Amino acid sequence: MNKLDGPFEVLVVEESPDEFDALRRKPVSPAELVAALHGAATARFHGFDVEDRPLVVGLPDLPHEIVRARTTVRLLRSQIGSSVVLLFEGGDVRRPIVVGVIQDRGVAQDSAGAPQQLVSVQADDDRVVVSAEREIVLRCGEASITLTRAGRVLIKGTYVLSRSSGHNKIKGAAVDIN
Repeated sequence: MNKLDGPFEVLVVEESPDEFDALRRKPVSPAELVAALHGAATARFHGFDVEDRPLVVGLPDLPHEIVRARTTVRLLRSQIGSSVVLLFEGGDVRRPIVVGVIQDRGVAQDSAGAPQQLVSVQADDDRVVVSAEREIVLRCGEASITLTRAGRVLIKGTYVLSRSSGHNKIKGAAVDIN
């Protein structure tokens, strides 16, 4: 007896495409293709899908359609609603790639009118320098070290240990213990 000769009939089930796949496979009009080939476009970062892939809305010729995108930059939930810069893979507006987030804040300038970086990191083989305009905070769990522009250094933690193989000095105009 052949396996196919049994009492059961072989049934082949074809998956029907969901609505998202149907929209994704919708043909691209020549106007959409021309708009995509004219360089970068902007759209609004709408959020993430269930697989944490970015979604954008406001594409050329698709102003109200939410489209799944790929990205070359890290996108954060706090950036939802921000304008993003897009390129289109193969000129297809349905295949956007996020290449940047437009910054709404202006660039700070120094007294000479030159742009000033708000945060900078300089590194070489001997040291790393992190500079910020107002405050730097290093945080891990309940421990933190905060440096402020007023010259304050705040060390917080559930347990703080200071150990030295040489002198361990505490200097200040006033020193309070407990």
